Amino acid sequence: MGKYQVLGGKVVIGLAEKVNIQFDKGKKNVIAKIDTGATKSSIDTNLAAELRLGPVIKSKLVKSAHGSKLRPIIEATIELAGKKIKSEFTLADRAHMKYRILIGQNILKDGFLIDPTK
Repeated sequence: MGKYQVLGGKVVIGLAEKVNIQFDKGKKNVIAKIDTGATKSSIDTNLAAELRLGPVIKSKLVKSAHGSKLRPIIEATIELAGKKIKSEFTLADRAHMKYRILIGQNILKDGFLIDPTK
């Protein structure tokens, strides 16, 4: 797993991590925000369109600081800290945010610990 520390079988990651998101023509390296308060991971709508990710498999009502919204959900494969993970991502307009991908609990429960000092 390279430079990542492992404690009790879990990989220690920081609050922002490089992820490789896979798409038809290869993979794209993006910095993702790690958010333990988010139930579901999220990807920017424009990034998903640029990489031709999809199709939409279902929709989910998501509550955020901006209120509740029905968001489309896609399935995508990412690589985080040397682990390849296929999971669901909600699509959201993250253009005004610093990070185009948000990693939530649905991915973090697969063996990650978060160290906020990293």
